[in-house]
Amino acid sequence: MSAKIIKPRTFVKILFAFTLILPLVFYSTLSAETAEPAPDDNLTWFNVEDWGLEGKPFPQTERFFDRLPAKAKNIVRPPVWSLSQHSAGMCVFFKSDAPEIHARWHLLSPNLAMDHMPATGVSGLDLYARDDQGRWRWLAIGRPTQQKMQSKLVSGIESTLRDYMIYLPLYNGLELLEIGVPKNTQFVPVPPRKQKPILFYGTSITQGGCASRPGMCHSAILQRRLNRPVINLGFSGNGKMEKEVAQLLAELDPCVYVIDCLPNMNAQLVTERTEPLVKIIRQARPDTPIVLVEDRTYSNAAFFPAKQKHHAANRAALRQAYENLLAAGFKNLHYVEGQNLLGSDGSGTVDGSHPTDLGFVRMADALEAVLKPILKK
Repeated sequence: MSAKIIKPRTFVKILFAFTLILPLVFYSTLSAETAEPAPDDNLTWFNVEDWGLEGKPFPQTERFFDRLPAKAKNIVRPPVWSLSQHSAGMCVFFKSDAPEIHARWHLLSPNLAMDHMPATGVSGLDLYARDDQGRWRWLAIGRPTQQKMQSKLVSGIESTLRDYMIYLPLYNGLELLEIGVPKNTQFVPVPPRKQKPILFYGTSITQGGCASRPGMCHSAILQRRLNRPVINLGFSGNGKMEKEVAQLLAELDPCVYVIDCLPNMNAQLVTERTEPLVKIIRQARPDTPIVLVEDRTYSNAAFFPAKQKHHAANRAALRQAYENLLAAGFKNLHYVEGQNLLGSDGSGTVDGSHPTDLGFVRMADALEAVLKPILKK
């Protein structure tokens, strides 16, 4: 049988193809022998449910990361119940000397962001570390890109044992949160503090809309500044001083109640509901300070007479309720005016209503001036 003659052009094609395939075969063999193990092989994972969250108001919840107790499902309105499944205000503490920190978090909703609030604030994790002077300093953000996330939050940090804190998402819920560190490094779970918390009850602003990340909500800023646990019971569009919610508030034992519901109310509702809410709380907590907060000023209100009228009516109604309560003998009530809560330059919001990080810092400044003396008593 005669040998088949390969034409020069065909031979060149075969040789070229072989030169492409050979390195791939060699690289695959080399990779199988020398490649680093998959990341999970080098990590030890810790489930935060094993040691607890700070800022979780009630222990008996339907999901571990819910803010209201399971019984509330049949007590509060459906929107309030749905929003209570968001993890706003909660955080977890730990110590580690690891040079890198990883996290796994599974989100309740696939809606990672809103049109005026980024995914980092809605669904992200916010990592802080304590520096050599004992101050909490921002370190890294967990950026959500899908409903089930695993991410290296930070790497290349000095391998020194230090305190860490992770704030949970503001406008999404969690099914799972685990923290991962390299094997052969230290990891020490730190339980929630036992101090009485500052309790915030209010609206979307209280919940954290529209902070760029969870640690920039004003309640979180005040948690760090005042070195106190906080409970965030903000319910977007649904902070309306309802008696069912007031009764749940009265079950808790904070060091102070901050009531900031006016952005979701009109003057009639303020008149009808402020005094009953305070009375429900006072019946259970006769000595706990209560701070009533006026609505923030819309940052563009100067151009809209209707908005100015709305603010004036709301504030007059709250002020009257406050004076009625004082006249009836109620003690330890405090009042915060809303005119300059976000500053006076109109630069503190993303949409006229919801604060940017700048707006939240200004809110924290205003409330700190009231809360600091209360906490010293």
